[in-house]
Amino acid sequence: MVSNRGLKNRTAISTSIDKELYAKLKEYSEETGIPLSKLFDKAVSAYLESVKRD
Repeated sequence: MVSNRGLKNRTAISTSIDKELYAKLKEYSEETGIPLSKLFDKAVSAYLESVKRD
């Protein structure tokens, strides 16, 4: 079984993102104190809600 770096309620993933988007997201994270992982959670959740099929 593959280790999940000790994470119990989260899943570690690897992906890539546009450099400019990352810079803006990182800056926002630093300004607000919200971790990048939480911002990704919110972004994915908002996206999935926007494409939800009735």
